Amino acid sequence: MKKLLLTLFSLCLLTAAWAGKNKANPNTVVIETEYGNITMVLFDNTPKHRDNFIKLANEGFFDSTLFHRVIPQFMIQGGDPDSKKAAPGAPLGNGDVGYRIDAEINDTNFHQYGALAAARDNNPNKSSSGCQFYIVVGKKFTDAELDQMSQRNGRNYTPAQREVYKTIGGTPHLDGNYTVFGQVIEGMDVVEKIVAEPRNQMDRPNKDMRMLKVYVPKKKKKFLGIF
Repeated sequence: MKKLLLTLFSLCLLTAAWAGKNKANPNTVVIETEYGNITMVLFDNTPKHRDNFIKLANEGFFDSTLFHRVIPQFMIQGGDPDSKKAAPGAPLGNGDVGYRIDAEINDTNFHQYGALAAARDNNPNKSSSGCQFYIVVGKKFTDAELDQMSQRNGRNYTPAQREVYKTIGGTPHLDGNYTVFGQVIEGMDVVEKIVAEPRNQMDRPNKDMRMLKVYVPKKKKKFLGIF
């Protein structure tokens, strides 16, 4: 019971920390969908991915693109510019912006539930797509499963990371291979609705899951008045 209470307390602190960052963090990005908003904070320790994503959001690049690939207990993927006007059922996932982003993989950022990460092809440098990204849903893992993954990918999970993968979930087998550059801080219920959509054999939702608008919220100015 003591361990359970400690775990719940730790998760509460983690949630509070993210909420606190959201209020003051200029790296917050919002994705509007028909199911509601997904709010994410981008990490400062992945500056190339952070700055690129904010740049594209400010340019309206993501507006009207689709979450074109959804896999339950895994992730939802979007950001393909070809998806804006794609015919129903057409294969997607090859669209880009003509450049890659250097990998910024590190031991701190990991594929926990709600992680924001960059998609990529099989290039040897693990460079990321300039525009396509995914949000992790994943599932929960046991210590034995994490031990096996650690042996395969050579990554040592910290006690805190293990606790998250066991109690909240994620996709630990992707760690070390893709750049994680942000985290959903609000709206995972929206992600859960999108990932549960019926899909075809290419994992594209039968119904278009469109990003209506992707933007960086403007800071509210404090009013200084004299009364």
